[in-house]
Amino acid sequence: MKGIDDLKAGVAVIILNEEKQVLLQKRSDVGLWGIPSGHVEIGETVSGAAIREVKEETNLDIRIKKLIGVYSDPNSQVFAYPNGKVVHFITTCFLAEITGGELRCNSSESLEIKFFEQQNLPQDLLKMHPLWLNDALANRELAFIR
Repeated sequence: MKGIDDLKAGVAVIILNEEKQVLLQKRSDVGLWGIPSGHVEIGETVSGAAIREVKEETNLDIRIKKLIGVYSDPNSQVFAYPNGKVVHFITTCFLAEITGGELRCNSSESLEIKFFEQQNLPQDLLKMHPLWLNDALANRELAFIR
């Protein structure tokens, strides 16, 4: 595939509060809303990366509840950064629950962090995130592979 600079392992974490609202972050790199997500570091498990990324970005402690899916389709998983770098992500998406911490922007990667009603998500959402969210809300036993 042309124009892709790198392939990276990514993680994304769907977090719902007691009112079933979805936690989203407004990313500082592209100014769009998205599900807390990030890269897997060398020597790290995908679940460990998910827990670390959520802590870094939201200050929340979480427990992974289940695997939502693994996403690798270039049509939705290729991301162009503002600096021109284009990365194809293979993303492992989890559903998690909050076990502690106090919600706050805990990183220079986030402009804002807040919960949204599922029916009232922001319009400026990253292109791959609605699919992850829809899959999480499908309440399916088996993980999606897309």
